[in-house]
Amino acid sequence: MVSMRSAALLASVLLGLGPAAADDLSLWSLYDRTLRSAKYIDLTHAFAPVQPVWPGFAGARFKPAQAGRTLEGFAKEGDVFTYETHGFVATAYDLPTDQYGTQLDPPAHWNPRGATISDLPATYTLRPLAVIDISPKVARDEGYHLQVADIAAWEEKHGRIPAGAVVMVRSDWSKRWAEAERFRQKPFPGVSLAALQFLHLERKILFHGHEPLDTDTTPNLEGEAWLMHNNFAQGEGVTNLDQVPEAGALIAIGFAKPLGGTGGFARYVAIAPADWPHGVSAEAVPGAPLPLQPAPLRRDADGVMRPTKP
Repeated sequence: MVSMRSAALLASVLLGLGPAAADDLSLWSLYDRTLRSAKYIDLTHAFAPVQPVWPGFAGARFKPAQAGRTLEGFAKEGDVFTYETHGFVATAYDLPTDQYGTQLDPPAHWNPRGATISDLPATYTLRPLAVIDISPKVARDEGYHLQVADIAAWEEKHGRIPAGAVVMVRSDWSKRWAEAERFRQKPFPGVSLAALQFLHLERKILFHGHEPLDTDTTPNLEGEAWLMHNNFAQGEGVTNLDQVPEAGALIAIGFAKPLGGTGGFARYVAIAPADWPHGVSAEAVPGAPLPLQPAPLRRDADGVMRPTKP
């Protein structure tokens, strides 16, 4: 199959226009025209040893990585790697579950025949983003769940949700992330089964995401059960949805790819228009070189590398 750019280049050559005529179809040009100046907003919690987690799971542990074997003249088995002795450090992560922090749940989490995280296609990478705001209702009722009527109200204002989009449900629950115990306790905001079925069966979305660590507060988690057993994924534990436009943005999706994984440590980044008041652009924050830390990195009591003055 010939790519769009290859086809455009071939047509230009055949018409005697030269390769430059196809340049405006290049994705590099799209980046220069639009994405370089767009605003990028991180929707991801950094995962840490102390944070909210479903009550059935333990927290993570961070510790220095050790040499797994003796390397003559460099390290002995069991040595902790340090800047001073070896020139580098590394960290070992004890992650007792892949359902931790901001995540992407594949169907295999519940479905014995479902896709695992390593089965998800590369087409998950970039999608239209719709954000449905239920935070005013959650402020009055912490257990409020997204309803089909909320989706209808969004569409009346913004138009039909695009097929293949990611729909994030803003509840502002992520603002309570530091309250680890309260964050995971009921009541908390969720998404109703009827809303999930409407989004997937009527609007054909890719997946939805929410700020709490569970889809709903029903006794049998009926929403999550329906999603997984019908081969749909979902995002959980997202944040900063209050900084994203309700319509017109994109979402970039990255996730770890453990073979056969039943959950994914995810990184979600919203991409908003250049005139959006929140976020940073690649022009303002190019990312290379990266800034120095304000002080040397040292491990804290939880094993996290942080800048610390001597």
